Amino acid sequence: MRVSDGEVILVSGLPGAPDRERVRAAAPGAQVEFVDRLGERPDLLARAVVVAGSPGPEDLVRAGALEWVHSWAAGVDAALEGGLADHPAVLTSSVGNGAVPLAEHALLLMLMLDRDAPRWARAQREHRWDRFTHGELKGRTLGIIGLGNSGLDLAAKAQAFHMRVVGLRRRADLPAPGVDRVYAARDLHALLAESDFVVVTAPFTPATAGLIGDAEFAAMKDTAHIVSLSRGGIIDDDALLRALTGGRIAGAGLDAHGVEPLPHDSPFWDLPNVVVTPHNGATTEATRRRGVDIFVDNLERRTRGLALSNIVNKSAGY
Repeated sequence: MRVSDGEVILVSGLPGAPDRERVRAAAPGAQVEFVDRLGERPDLLARAVVVAGSPGPEDLVRAGALEWVHSWAAGVDAALEGGLADHPAVLTSSVGNGAVPLAEHALLLMLMLDRDAPRWARAQREHRWDRFTHGELKGRTLGIIGLGNSGLDLAAKAQAFHMRVVGLRRRADLPAPGVDRVYAARDLHALLAESDFVVVTAPFTPATAGLIGDAEFAAMKDTAHIVSLSRGGIIDDDALLRALTGGRIAGAGLDAHGVEPLPHDSPFWDLPNVVVTPHNGATTEATRRRGVDIFVDNLERRTRGLALSNIVNKSAGY
């Protein structure tokens, strides 16, 4: 799949002039156009061979020449549900662009939960000097569900905190630097039983939807915490609420939620053993820049007739 002279490449959601110039330079001879929303230029969409952004079902109907879609997101569940699962176009993702800040955010939530940081925040608001005995991460076991880019980066960071790290992945035979033990998917309960912190970094796919429910919380220590980092829907929210309010687990850090934005009346907002953040863990300038790097690299690969990177296996969901 090479770039042809005059073919249309339609890019949405890329406002910066330097980034636009990088995209143009990576596809010499192509007609590269930039829009805020793909649907605002149906004439270009009808001729576009490459689209960067999030085409909806109506966009895909209009895009009769489409061969390749690049998602600015690392997770592509929304894109697949929007019609790309059955579309013949190749789908690539920005997977890996947010691994570093997501791993940092996981550690932030773990530290906040382990040290009961909300208690300090309440004391500060009330001008109270509230000293208490809290935990430390050293010597604790971290269980990571999903050893992709984010999971492996988190493993390396957790090792620096002197934690023991176990992980779960579909291919338990693959190398996993920084992980002391790798479990196969069938051994999920064994991982949960030994973990003091469980962090979910897996993509949302048919295989992971509702993966953590009542039986899984029952397998966890009652002193353990769970952190939802990648996508909502992997943890069953009703089961999580029962586990948190019934003392089945000690607490949760929630950056990814089953419903987003988290509804105003959600009980998770007010639980004393929960830290809520608004799916904000990877919202950094460096994340955005790495996503552009991936797309530009793939445009250059296509220009040279090379295979694209980050191609999504649509049946697997990532």
